[in-house]
Amino acid sequence: MSQAMGMDFDTLRQAMADNQEQPEGPARNARAEQLLVEAEKLNIPLAVIEALGHQLKVYNYSSEKDKMFVPFARLLRMWDERPEDFDEYETHSLHWVFKWMSAGMLDQPHIPLASIEKWLGEMEHRYRLAGHSERAVRGAEFSVAAHLGDLDRAERAYTAWLAADRDTMADCHACELHSQGWWRAERDADEEALELWRPVLEGEYTCAHEPHTVLASSLVPLLRLGRLDEARAHHLRGFRLVRPMESMRGAYADHVEFCALSGNEARALELLAERPAYFTDSGDPRSKLDFMAVTALLMDRLTGLGLGDQPVPGPAGREWTASGLAVHARGQALSLAALYDARNGTSYVSERARGRMDQRPLVERLPLGVRSRSARHLSPSGSAAGPGSAAASASARSSAAFVESDAGSDPSSLSALLAEARQLSATRSPDAVEAWAAVSRAAEGQELDVRDRAEIADHAAMERGPEGVELFHEAAELYAEAGDPGEALAARARATYVLALTGGPEEALATVSELYEGVLALLADGGTGVSQAASVLVGRARIWMLLVQEDADGGESGATASEGTASGTAGSGTAGSGIADSGIGRDEVVGAAEAAVRELLALAEPHLSDVRMASRAAEARAMLGELAAHAGDAEAAAELLGQAAAAFVAAGLPWFAVEYESRLAGIARHLGDAEEAERAARAALEHGGPRLEPMGHAQLHLQLAEVLGATGQFGPASEHALEAAHWADEAGEGPTLGAWARHQLGGFLLRQGRWAEAAEILESALPDLTTDMHGDGAIVQTRWWLGDCLTELGEHRAAAEHWLRAADIARHWPEQRDHAMLAHLAAEALGHAELPAQAEQAYARAGDLWRDLGNVHGLIRSLRARAWVALRTDSGLDGARESMAAAVRECEEGLRAVSSSVGAETVEGSDAAEARHRLVAELGHTHRQFGDLVARSVPDDAEEALAHHTRAISVFASLGDDALDARTGAELAAGWLEADLLRPAAAAARARAVLSAYAGVEGEAAQARRAEAENLLGVTGKE
Repeated sequence: MSQAMGMDFDTLRQAMADNQEQPEGPARNARAEQLLVEAEKLNIPLAVIEALGHQLKVYNYSSEKDKMFVPFARLLRMWDERPEDFDEYETHSLHWVFKWMSAGMLDQPHIPLASIEKWLGEMEHRYRLAGHSERAVRGAEFSVAAHLGDLDRAERAYTAWLAADRDTMADCHACELHSQGWWRAERDADEEALELWRPVLEGEYTCAHEPHTVLASSLVPLLRLGRLDEARAHHLRGFRLVRPMESMRGAYADHVEFCALSGNEARALELLAERPAYFTDSGDPRSKLDFMAVTALLMDRLTGLGLGDQPVPGPAGREWTASGLAVHARGQALSLAALYDARNGTSYVSERARGRMDQRPLVERLPLGVRSRSARHLSPSGSAAGPGSAAASASARSSAAFVESDAGSDPSSLSALLAEARQLSATRSPDAVEAWAAVSRAAEGQELDVRDRAEIADHAAMERGPEGVELFHEAAELYAEAGDPGEALAARARATYVLALTGGPEEALATVSELYEGVLALLADGGTGVSQAASVLVGRARIWMLLVQEDADGGESGATASEGTASGTAGSGTAGSGIADSGIGRDEVVGAAEAAVRELLALAEPHLSDVRMASRAAEARAMLGELAAHAGDAEAAAELLGQAAAAFVAAGLPWFAVEYESRLAGIARHLGDAEEAERAARAALEHGGPRLEPMGHAQLHLQLAEVLGATGQFGPASEHALEAAHWADEAGEGPTLGAWARHQLGGFLLRQGRWAEAAEILESALPDLTTDMHGDGAIVQTRWWLGDCLTELGEHRAAAEHWLRAADIARHWPEQRDHAMLAHLAAEALGHAELPAQAEQAYARAGDLWRDLGNVHGLIRSLRARAWVALRTDSGLDGARESMAAAVRECEEGLRAVSSSVGAETVEGSDAAEARHRLVAELGHTHRQFGDLVARSVPDDAEEALAHHTRAISVFASLGDDALDARTGAELAAGWLEADLLRPAAAAARARAVLSAYAGVEGEAAQARRAEAENLLGVTGKE
């Protein structure tokens, strides 16, 4: 019926029901107001009562709660004048919303306290007259006393509330437990609060706003107790529930507060930006006070971090900085608090607001897994700090580590700084670079001897990485001038290696060969030490290894070339040209590289008591391991890399073991040695420790996460994937490595059944996943997982969207099974989302794909599912019958093909007998569903349905005991149809057949079947 013609009562009721399902907000409220006008036109008192109740309800669950009082006053007047106009439901509803009025009055500071106390008395009186328990009244009194800060009265009311009997006016269990837990938390009993909340958090009790508010209220108590994993999980679960609900500004504020107190200030800013109206909506002053208080808390935090000029989201109409919004928000919060205190005659609300705004962080940084930045990465312009800064620093340090100096073994007269720098170099400490930088700064303007100047230049060159070539040559000249030709050759070897890293391998190879001959001649004549000679030999070996690596990167990658490394070390750079351009054959290059490495090992091994030489020997073994990997000998590679890592650790240089342990983990995983892969990955993290740059942390945590995930250890895997995402964000690589880590984290959480957390993480990863960087397989998998999560959360329409978008990518793949599966899943979700026409179309698409793939089982199931959704489309019963009949034909054709041994190979992993067994089962299920479909659609024509059930019974019987449950299910369905057809003897015979089939059989299915059979016998009167 059109709006212009008005509505009848049934149409009005349907319109109110439809409006109730709309999102909270002004649009829904406006529609409720229009529907009240329509109700008044009907001249039916109950229509007006129901429309007023609907209006009151939508106001309560919106930002316009202050509008509740007018419709309620009208309802109460109508009740007092003509209570007979109210039916049972509306009578109950009227008394139920007394509680809303009590809380609503308390939330409006312009309503005098005397009026609120009077209302409590009115509520108590009316509840007593209606015969209700005083439980709801005492709960309302507790809320008033707690708001006033009258703690003694609050405790008395709290005790009386819990002591009173629960009746139909009591709040639902979930809401009551939320309030009880909130009070325990307010009284510094966080553990008690969380125990009270446990049944709500575990899903035992739920309602429209629970566990939403319990999850939000639990955040700060969990932080205070140090239960950080739970706090993170509750934020991810809870915010997902709160986000779409306009009426939950107070709970939303709890999530902002949690972020501000856990080092997630940037995430908190994102939350503020999502809800600009929360800064100004005035219908619920108490939740506005909460929101402005946590906004002030967050802005003070940012200002304290030196980010007072940071642009931030705020009330519309002007540009805000953190410091400016801090002042505004604090003023707004305290002004509102002052209104309550003036009304209440206390200072309690203001004291609580100040306490909330002045909190200090409870955790320095709690990684959440979702895409975000830390506050220190925010800049005054609102952008992140340069993403390459951490990586550039890591690169510089890594390059320095490759080309460290062995100089400084003789005593000197330099300052303590110089002595310390030399000592750190001698022990190959990563801190040597910074120590030499300090020497350089302290030596400015001082007269230094030539040796000192040589060492300073040498180490300055190491710090500059690729830009240090000229400085290395300067250092070489100074070493020569100082009378140390061996160290001069070593400095030139370092320069040559840097040249090779930056694109000149042929020239580098020729140069290092000359240096090699020169240093060996010096060593033979006693003109230099073994340490200087080893520096030249390691440079030569590294350059040969670069050429080998070029070959691996060009395609002949060996057993583990796909495995990444955690930090740059020897062999990780790439030259501008490789074997193909060097004029040397591949085998010759590999042979020369191995010879160079073995010569280095032979030189270093006799001197392992010297940490520098022990390091050279360990590196040589690692190079041999790389050569073994290049040759495809994974076992030898693993053994040699393990020896190298152990040698570094034994020499007191565990930080140099990190890369090789990471490589070893990859090789062990390739070999299927999960235990060794996990051990090596954990060792890499342990030995890297605080010396790792953020990117190194990210890579190693991600590697360990993948190792653990591959062995089904999804809990620990998710912890390391979370750390990987956090460190990738810290390194400025959130959109690259961070996105991949989030993708993995979401998958691990999904496998633990943590659907809401997984969905939040995967949705955060999705915008950063790109085909070029991560591959379209990662995008499809992420959307697939999201569909799984959203289905579990009841968000079927969104699940279908993700599956359809994934299917659109997969349709371009050569192998179409994923495409078919995604189309089928999308169809299921569309059906659950009450979109039957779209579901029918998607099932048709899936069926065509299953047919093209030769997957008869997928085809049959798509046809059966299509039949059920067809009942709700224009296709109707005729279309449903057609699809079911097509499913029967496909089963029968498949059976004929298998029986003649044609097509048996299309069933992956099955022989003809097994294929036939599966198809017979499909035929039985198809007839059973065909019967069910007809019985539900044409209840007056039980004969057709019975025929299909009878056929199903026969088909299942041919499978013997394997199909016992399926056969007896069909038998009972047929028995009920016999009863409907007034054939009690036939129905009883079927029931007895089921009882006989389960004689001596135990289990839940047997027990359920026997119970149903006994019930059928009772109905037939044939017991």
